Amino acid sequence: MKRRVVVTGMGVFTQTGKNVEEFYDNLLNGVSGISRIERFDPSELSVQIAGEIKNYEAESYFERNEAKRLDRFTQYALIAAESAIKDSLLDLDTINRDKFAVITASGIGGMETWQSNHKILLEKGPRRVSPLFIPMMISDIAAGRISMKWNLKGPNFSVTSACASSGHAIGTAFRTIQYGDADYAICGGAEAVITDLAIAGFTNMKALSSRNDDPVHASRPFDKDRDGFVMGEGSGMLILEDYEHAVKRGARIYAELAGIGFSGDAKDIVAPDPEGDGAKRAMLAAVADAGIKPEDIDHINTHGTATPTGDYAETFGIKKAFGEHSYKIAINSTKSMTGHLLGAAGAVELIGTIKAVQTDTVHPTVNLDNPDLPVCDLDYTPHKFAKRTVRYAISNTFGFGGHNASILVKKFEG
Repeated sequence: MKRRVVVTGMGVFTQTGKNVEEFYDNLLNGVSGISRIERFDPSELSVQIAGEIKNYEAESYFERNEAKRLDRFTQYALIAAESAIKDSLLDLDTINRDKFAVITASGIGGMETWQSNHKILLEKGPRRVSPLFIPMMISDIAAGRISMKWNLKGPNFSVTSACASSGHAIGTAFRTIQYGDADYAICGGAEAVITDLAIAGFTNMKALSSRNDDPVHASRPFDKDRDGFVMGEGSGMLILEDYEHAVKRGARIYAELAGIGFSGDAKDIVAPDPEGDGAKRAMLAAVADAGIKPEDIDHINTHGTATPTGDYAETFGIKKAFGEHSYKIAINSTKSMTGHLLGAAGAVELIGTIKAVQTDTVHPTVNLDNPDLPVCDLDYTPHKFAKRTVRYAISNTFGFGGHNASILVKKFEG
């Protein structure tokens, strides 16, 4: 018999909040974290905006020598992981750390490290490339660093499936506990790719919004005037725990993870299935895994990137999965405020979904002034948060390559 899995800790480190309460309060109030890039001079780029974490100094969180050995994405992962562990109130000295999994994700990994060492190679030659280049760059290193910092010796690895990465990591951690390979897991994602190379690459794909003169209103999911997504960065981490263990120690339980659904589009390297078939199958698989009916879903936190093809495909998928019930579901897009955190998006947005389930409050989709009718005609919770009962909710993450992940959350009822 599969075990129940609950969420007992959460941590975020994003441009819209550096802890969960600040993060969700800002989401409820429609506060955007998108602005002109300050980390480097973006004036030569045609896209000059991003959801950049401001006022960040690594030495405020790490010893100077340690910080120099960690790419920015790993720093973000460690900060969010520490917040999640503290939030869970787990006493690590009294549990079996051999049964504590660490399963994290990053879509790209150490982009800053890659760029800086490539520059050194070109300007100073191969002998000057850092011996730490590889272990700082590789996307699995965040999971390794987390496990080493807290001596966690259960299943330990990283998942990479582009923008679906942390959805897959969380779903895999969920299964790992369900089937008894771990009693606890820290899972989620981290990303830090706001660099000139990454911005240029996504820009030349025609994927990014170029509203440089109005960054706060640049991310416009489901709006007819949208012109692409906005790059974001940060990390979200969750503590998952076997229900019996959590109850026995008197843990505060935020919500229960009740089901997951994974699917593949098998259509295109970057564009989703235009009919939303993969999205539909992922959501319905999560519903079936949870043992509920499609009409039980109260809320969907969409992938909602603000790309025309993506928003259409996801809306089609929702309509195919839920039929007329689609119009009764409170839908939103966290990316309207955070931008797109790529491999970290699923974890950060799942935390927003869990808060909706916990508080019966769905945060808004901002900048949705003119819904792209007739396709985008669902209730996307425009402009203002909505108070409503949220018993079951789905968080979607979809990635280049046709990767789809849906995580289903249930209100905890004992």
